[in-house]
Amino acid sequence: MRAKISYAVTAAVLVVYFVLVGSRGVMLIQSGTVITVTFGVAVLILPVIGVWFLWKNTQFVRRANALAAELDAEGGLPVDELRRTPGGRIDRDSADEVFARRRAETEAAPDDWRSWFRLAVAYHDARDTPRARKAMQRAIALHDGRTVDA
Repeated sequence: MRAKISYAVTAAVLVVYFVLVGSRGVMLIQSGTVITVTFGVAVLILPVIGVWFLWKNTQFVRRANALAAELDAEGGLPVDELRRTPGGRIDRDSADEVFARRRAETEAAPDDWRSWFRLAVAYHDARDTPRARKAMQRAIALHDGRTVDA
């Protein structure tokens, strides 16, 4: 729940920022000189890119959460079996062991979105965020019935 609140607050702050930057871009364009119009257009591009990125990221999070809810309803969410250090951090060797099992599971069933979801969690636990995201994107695509390139 804390993550959802943090995400919502961050998204709201970004939207306010995009509105402020966008209003400055409009003010520059309204000035009417070649330089200010050029800068105004350039300034307006930044909020557009930011809104697009925020939208795509929000869609990704919503789809991943929907998969988690479906997997939870099936009783298939991965159990947290990781050993932790006294400070609460995940033990690297433990994460590697779980990752190896999840990778083998995914190799055995490459078209099963559930195995890709669990692999994404294992990547995340191993602190490999880019691969975790790619694995989750693959799980989402497989769940939605879209073809996935290897």
